[in-house]
Amino acid sequence: MERPTLLPHDQFGRRIVLALAAGAALVGSRGAAWSDPATVQVGYLRWLEPRPTISLLDKSPPDNGLVGAKLAMSDNNTTGRFMNQQFELTDAPARGDDDPVSILAALADRGIGLLLVDLPADRLLPVADAARGRQVTLFNVKAPDDALRQQDCRGNVIHVAPSRAMLADALAQYLVWKKWSRWVLIYGSHPADTLLANAYRRAAQRFGARIVKEREFKDAGGARQTDSGVVQTQQQMPVFTQGLPDYDVLIAADEDAVFADYLPYRIWDARPVAGSAGLRPVSWDPASESWGGTQLQDRFMRMAHRRMTELDMQAWTACRMIGEAASRTNAVDPAKIMQDMKSADFGVAAYKGQKLSLRDWDWQLRQPILLSDGRTVVSISPQPGFLHQVTELDTLGFDRPETKCRLQ
Repeated sequence: MERPTLLPHDQFGRRIVLALAAGAALVGSRGAAWSDPATVQVGYLRWLEPRPTISLLDKSPPDNGLVGAKLAMSDNNTTGRFMNQQFELTDAPARGDDDPVSILAALADRGIGLLLVDLPADRLLPVADAARGRQVTLFNVKAPDDALRQQDCRGNVIHVAPSRAMLADALAQYLVWKKWSRWVLIYGSHPADTLLANAYRRAAQRFGARIVKEREFKDAGGARQTDSGVVQTQQQMPVFTQGLPDYDVLIAADEDAVFADYLPYRIWDARPVAGSAGLRPVSWDPASESWGGTQLQDRFMRMAHRRMTELDMQAWTACRMIGEAASRTNAVDPAKIMQDMKSADFGVAAYKGQKLSLRDWDWQLRQPILLSDGRTVVSISPQPGFLHQVTELDTLGFDRPETKCRLQ
């Protein structure tokens, strides 16, 4: 048997030295390349307009949404260290008479092409139109308006926030599954309340429920918390809800928080309340702990020292979508990131039990909707038995055959 050839001592040493030198050169070149990571810049245009509430517990924290975005950017940077990528968030709060279009222009001038927006629909549309000329993509993390996904849709707006139709459909599915199919609908006198009431009317017709009576609650103004408030509401709400036909559940459409929270335990009949009070359809709930939700909630608490809101979760999801697409493409160019995000195989995990993806007919993010009673997650829609040929998530909101959106 032939013995292996042994190298002379000096030849062996020479090879070791050469190998170490080559390794050092490789490490040096890699170190130089990784010393200057490519940066993905993300902006956050926040509308700081205080919203009146009935309960002190519902008052919005001043950093609502922002902490969710910061947490997601921290998550992105954890992955980015392995991809030689860095993620930076620029906070751009807007107040009072500030012009969001001017803020957009300032952010675009800084090279920011991906922008989270927390704006009402009437302010979001001008920003979207201005952003098109600037090659900026907007991530709508707040506005629920169905018109933004229908006749007023824009090709450069990604809707991370669920629409009113999605929220109403999620609640309707559960109520129909429970066989609570006779509804009384009480809606407020503000424009947003009318739009939400329309979403519940559509959901009832879509899933076979019946609205047996409707009533409008007119906002007469005045303080929402007063010394005599408990006595007044205890007297007024039973009278307002008296004389209704037989029904299973009372649905409240009250986006402006004028009356809905006064309904539970005060209405004339012993019936459950749902919608804007009682059992609420939400994109996120501080009590959600399934699919790793506890871990997310704990990390958020350590950063914010408060509970995670819906807006926090929607901002977190938007930033994680950006991070996921950037990681998949190993790119920092907003155009390449968006090309991947809009592809058919894109998806992002968001502690809801399944992959979330975009609808290519209106750029709405598909997502399960939680049904919360304020203490626990009662259920999650889509409900069992509501089938779809593509994904059950498309039973929530406007499906492809129903869309009026023409993306531009």
